[in-house]
Order: sequence, then structure tokens, then C-alpha cells
Amino acid sequence: MASATAGDAPVVALIGNPNTGKSTLFNALTGLKQKTANYPGVTVERHSGVLTQDGRELHLVDLPGVYSLAAQSPDEVIAVDALLGHVEDLQKPRVILAVADATNLRRNLFLVTQLTELGLPVVLALNMSDLAERQGISLDHQAIADSLGIHVVPVSAASGQNLEQLRSAVFAAMGTTPPAIEPLLPAVHAGAQGLAEKLQVQGSHLTAYEVERALIDQGGIAERRVSFTADPAIVEEIEDLRLRLAAGSSLAAMEAKARYDKIHTLMDKAETRAPQARTLGDRLDAITNQPVIGSLLFLFVMASVFQAVFSWAAPMMDLIDGGAASLSSYLLERLPPGALSSLLVDGVIAGVGSVVIFLPQILILFACIIFLEDSGYMPRAAFMMDRLMRSVGLSGQSFIPMLSSFACAVPGILATRVIPEERDRFATILAAPFMTCSARLPVYALLIAAFVPEQYFLGGLINLQGLVLFGLYLLGICGGILTALLLKRTLLSGPTPTFLIELPPYRLPSLKSLGIKLLSRAKIFLVRAGTVIFTVAVLIWALAYFPRPPEIAASFDTQRSVAASQFSGAALDTALAGIEEQETAAYLEQSLLGRMGQSVAPVFRPLGWDWKITAAVIASFPAREVVIAVLGTIYAVGDPEANENALVGRLREARHPDGRLVFNLPMVLGLLVFYAFCLQCAATVAVIGRETRSWKWPVGAWLYMTGLGYAGAALCYQLL
Repeated sequence: MASATAGDAPVVALIGNPNTGKSTLFNALTGLKQKTANYPGVTVERHSGVLTQDGRELHLVDLPGVYSLAAQSPDEVIAVDALLGHVEDLQKPRVILAVADATNLRRNLFLVTQLTELGLPVVLALNMSDLAERQGISLDHQAIADSLGIHVVPVSAASGQNLEQLRSAVFAAMGTTPPAIEPLLPAVHAGAQGLAEKLQVQGSHLTAYEVERALIDQGGIAERRVSFTADPAIVEEIEDLRLRLAAGSSLAAMEAKARYDKIHTLMDKAETRAPQARTLGDRLDAITNQPVIGSLLFLFVMASVFQAVFSWAAPMMDLIDGGAASLSSYLLERLPPGALSSLLVDGVIAGVGSVVIFLPQILILFACIIFLEDSGYMPRAAFMMDRLMRSVGLSGQSFIPMLSSFACAVPGILATRVIPEERDRFATILAAPFMTCSARLPVYALLIAAFVPEQYFLGGLINLQGLVLFGLYLLGICGGILTALLLKRTLLSGPTPTFLIELPPYRLPSLKSLGIKLLSRAKIFLVRAGTVIFTVAVLIWALAYFPRPPEIAASFDTQRSVAASQFSGAALDTALAGIEEQETAAYLEQSLLGRMGQSVAPVFRPLGWDWKITAAVIASFPAREVVIAVLGTIYAVGDPEANENALVGRLREARHPDGRLVFNLPMVLGLLVFYAFCLQCAATVAVIGRETRSWKWPVGAWLYMTGLGYAGAALCYQLL
């Protein structure tokens, strides 16, 4: 692993069209020897891993999915730059590992034929070859290899078929020289060579291939780079040459026709298709693509997912809760009373443990979503949702980024880069944070488990807690959709964009790939719990524990002495317990956190919050799941029985000074609405600013969503 990360191992670029199983193949080849980072200077993620054979290592880089090398979007630019060796801190690839869908090879070969023109060895993995065989598709792999001058290996990433042969082909291709490829458009190729020589004289680093792309892809990133680095005379010469070569047509259209002519000629020889019978996938498409039935099915599928979140996670959550309680008891028995024991038990275990307990629910949710994505259902859901999205001025193209935001709004916002029109992209960016991300799930799960009865209907099939969770997800969806409608009717008005999407075949997801993705999500969550949440929990503990005024201790010591002189036995124990509760409350009220919370509590009093909830919510504005750790710490500090009572129980018993319950149903519903709408995520705010290239949008989004959350919480409490 060290050699791969250090940059001294040869680089292999993994590239392919979307929905070809590229990520599954990457996971199958690298296993757990992979990491995720960002490309230098941009927020596009870079997935890399180690490919090993007989003690040798290669650095496998998973590039963003693209349909061609005519770079337009940021993801496409990164992919092309990586192939050309223009990415900082990444070697130029020595081999290209292309992934193609064996069931739809004609379309996939458009990109593959472009890759062969880069002058690098290419290994083509014909993924889903087993599925192609079942569909009666026969491919002459050697004919494809000979025609394109590449290595071709039929594989199945999901089942692991022929992965060793693919690995051997990649290592064998290392260091070889690919055969020369005859240019598709000889006149364009020759013109680009001449222009490249002139640019090199001027000191430009652009290659002849990039100049050729600048000629063909008018208005693309390659042409813009030439205009930045070349003299105006060269730019004008490119425009004149393009007009002469196109002869009234378009070089891009000419290239596409020539490329598809080549592909069709090859495939007519290399592919044989038997008459295809109606498959199970065809029957499913006939159902899922119908507007009414498909919409109801989508709601049923998502509702079932949320039922599973509560029903399946309970045993593991009880195990984690029991482990935290046992660890707290162990420390309390062996450490003397004081700041150290309180820090470990009330700050670290109560704070961090109260968040970690929701890991099983998060993993179950992610497992279901990953399964639906890898099975091919989610693109169909996007197609089905296009009609709904159009009603608010967007298209189904906005559905995938918004769906990604259910995991985290940050990658969801980054996924909007596929939307070409800026108005629609901005509207989707501002709607995405309304989707219920994984950080909201612990908050929902805590409050629902504490205050929604565990009731079942229809013979135990429907859980009331799961229904409430589903309702909160729908509330977020409605908030996002209505926000997009408002923006498209006002600040971002414009025509509704067209929407095209490829529907991949239904397939059974790879359990290995699913496991690797889940492990990655668990790692991200636990790292966050061990860093951000740990830091906040310790800070909140310190604010809630200090200062310890000696006059409070003296006053309650006097009360204990008086109680000891007046009572005995069980009556004395009851009296001392009451005095201890009052002492705990007094210390909390006089602590730094108590004073801070009480100073701003009047602002949130219309929502039914006391100073403890106010302090917890304010502390969670950088990251919303922190509220669980803060509540766990606040209600544990000074409580001798906190290690034995789960946070749920302590919230149920929390009371105002006059004896009223703090967490009554109207207040809890308002708090849930607040978290459904409020933008409590510093990372999301920062990414909105970066993607919109302005701070007016993230500031406006924060004010709008926070105001909406406050108004919703106030209405729930005041009306109910």
C-alpha cells in the first residue's frame, strides 16, 4: 500500500461509461486496499487502490464515469486530465483499463475507440459477459482485440468471473507499445499536428491530441485552454481551419459519424445476437415505468426501507448501548469521584456513545440504498420522477443529486455538475440540503424511539416508528421540491431542461462491493464520531462541569447534614437523592454552558425549549448529529445513575423547574420539524459557496432554512 500511495507505483487508469459496473469492478480488483481523497484544487473525489500480482503493485485510479473525451463538465475534465497526465500528484497512466457493458457494446465502444488514440496500452474489460451470454449475445473477443489493437477480457465483476485473467492482462500490458491507429479524420489530424508544432514553439505544453480535440469540440475545455495559452493569431487560425475542414458541417458530427461507422463495421463481424425472449427485467420495466404504479412502488420500496431501519437495527443498538453502560460502570467502580471520572463517563462515553449507537441504523439505510442503486432500480426511479420534477421546473436529471443527498448533501451537491444549465443546477443545489441525510437520522431515531410508541399494524408488518421516520423523509422531500419551485418561479426562472438517462439492465449486486461501500461509510461515520463529535462532547462536558462554585457544595452539604439528623433508612435515601438532584441542577445552571444557554433561551422559548435544548441545538449548528452527543453529555453530567439509564430514558424524565415535562409531544414534533428544515452543516454551507462561486447563495440558504425550521417548530408547539 505504501508504494501506491507514495506515487512510485505505475498508475493504471480505470475508466468507462456510467452504469457499466466500473465501481463494482474497482472494488473487486482492489478489495480493502483502497482510499478516497479529493483531486488537488477541486472537490471531485478520487478513488484509488492497489492492484497486486506476484509481489508487484500497480496504483489503480478510478476515474469519473464519462461517455466521451469531449470534456465539458468538471468530472469529464478531471478524467481527461488524468489520462493526459495533467493532474498534480498523479503520474500519467501507463495502462488504461476500460470497462464496457457487454450487453450494450456498440455504445460503449465510442469511448473505447477514443481511448485507443491516446497512445497508451488499453485493456478492455467486457463486464457483465455472463449476462450477455444469457441474453443470447455472442462476442468474438479476439476480433475486437485485433481490430482495435487492445487486450480484451470478458469478465463479471459481480461474480468474480475472469478477474485473475484481467489482472494478468493489465500487468502484461505494462510497458508495451500499442499499435499505431489510423486517424478517423486524416485532414483534421494533420491540421492539429501543424498547429501543435506552432504552439510548442510558443512554449505551450498542450499535446497534438489536445489541439485536435480543440478543433473538433467547439466551445469545449480543450479549445478554452488553447485560447488561454496561445497567441490570438493561433486562436484565429484554429477557427479558420475548423470552418474550412467542416465545409458547412460540424467536425464533432463528422467525428461521431466516422467513429460509429467504424464501430458498426466491427460489431457486424464480432457480435451475434440470438432472437431475444422477453426477460424478467423487461416485465419489471413494464411495471416500474408506468407513472402511477411506478410512483406507488417507489413509495412502497422507500417505506419498507425505513421500516427495516427500526426493526432490524434494534438488537445491535441494544448491544452497543449495553457495552457503553458496562464500560461506564467499570470506570466508575475503579476511578474516584471527580473531574476525571466525569470526563470519561459523562463526556466521552455518554457523548460519543450516544451517537455511535445509531451506526446500525445508518448502515441498514445505506445497505438498502446501495442495493437499489447497484441493482439498476434507481435510474428507473429517476426516469419515473422526471414528470414530478418537471412540475417544479426541473427534470429527472436533478433527481439523482437529490437522491445522493439522502446519504450526505455534500456529494449530492457535487453531483449537480452533470446538469448543464446553471439555473437548474443552482436550484437543485439549494434544494438538496432538504433531503434527510445520514446526520439527521440519529436525531430522528433518538426522538422517535423516545416519544413515538412502538406500535405495529397489519399483523406486525407496519411499525408506527418507521411510518413517522418515513413521514419526516417525505417532509424533507416536500421542502426541497417546494423550494425548487419557488426558485424556478422567481430568482432562477427559465425553461425546463430536457432529460435523457440510460436504463441499465437489472442485475444482482455484488455482495463484496456492497460490503466495501458499507465499510467505507462506517469508517467515515466512526472517524467523525472519534474526531468532531469527540471534540465537541469533551468541550460541552467542560462547559457543563465548570465552574464548581464552593458555595453550592457548602449549601448542599448543610442540607445533607440536616437530612441525616432528621431521617433514617429509606426515608434518608430518598431525601439524599432529592438533594443530589437539586445539587446537580444548581451546578448545571451555574456552569458556563448553563449561563450561555439561559442567555439565549428567550429566543427559543416560543418553541417550548428550555436552556439545555437551546444550548444543544446551538452547539450542533456546525454538524447536526452533534446534538445527540451534547444532550448525552448535558443530561449525564452530575447524574450518578446516568451510566445505567439510556439517553432516551433521561429525556423522558427531563422536567422544567416547575415540574412540567420538557419533552412533550408538541415540542418534540416541533424539534423534529426544526431538524428536517434547518441547515446545520458547515460542510454543506462551504460546498454551496464553492459550487455557486458566491457566498450570497449559502448565506441565503442558511437564513432561509433556519427561518423555515424555526417557524415550523414554533407553529407545531403553539398550535398543538
